[in-house]
Amino acid sequence: MSGPGAGISPSGSFNGLKAIVTGGASGIGLATARRLRDLGASVVVLDLSPAPDEDELMSIHADVSDSAGVARAVEEAVGRLGGLDIVVNNAGIGARGTVEDNPDDEWRRVFDVNVFGTVRVSRAALPHLRRSSHAVIVNTCSYAAIAGIPQRAVYASSKGAVLALTLAMAADHLQEGIRVNCVNPGTADTPWVGRLLAAASDPVAERAALERRQPHGRLVTADEVAGAIVYLASPDAGSTTGVVLPVDGGVTNLRLPPRQAK
Repeated sequence: MSGPGAGISPSGSFNGLKAIVTGGASGIGLATARRLRDLGASVVVLDLSPAPDEDELMSIHADVSDSAGVARAVEEAVGRLGGLDIVVNNAGIGARGTVEDNPDDEWRRVFDVNVFGTVRVSRAALPHLRRSSHAVIVNTCSYAAIAGIPQRAVYASSKGAVLALTLAMAADHLQEGIRVNCVNPGTADTPWVGRLLAAASDPVAERAALERRQPHGRLVTADEVAGAIVYLASPDAGSTTGVVLPVDGGVTNLRLPPRQAK
């Protein structure tokens, strides 16, 4: 259990804070876990795979689509950490296709991980967060939640639900001293995007098209998204709740002429 102040320094250090990061073995989750650790937090990664050995992060196997497994993993993580202050709900999966293309089972699978996984982890964590003097949940959403992107019907729908869930949770738990926010990354240079590109008929052309879609002309990095997550989780953001923070190179709010192909 975290004591009053949780060892927080005036500079916004995470010293003494305890964090869980789901999907923390790669991509945005791993970048977030590393940043939290480097800033002084104790971090447990929940993932289907362990975190890389060289990071020396505590890892617990967890499938966010398994309610009982999530409950056990969160309890084990809290036991190792000695309390809980920060939850980063980052585990997620994607899918391509229009509303006609994906079978019901794929819709269920994506929602089971992206939406219900966030619910399961948050539900298991809330009793512990209520004992924290610095309790915060940060969800990884996507700009696909608010922008129509071709071939992303399942994924965009699930992330729209995560955005709505974030705002509802922020309202429900503010009086308990628990902040809830989310980040909306643009197209990020992550292993999942890498797999999509590898499956394309022309990966180089596909990557170039994704980069042109971003107003700043490149993919968002995992570290950039992690920086936003860490800010929202930090002591410096104590009055920030119910916020959807874009990390998207301007794609949400800017309307610039399309970039020309190189």
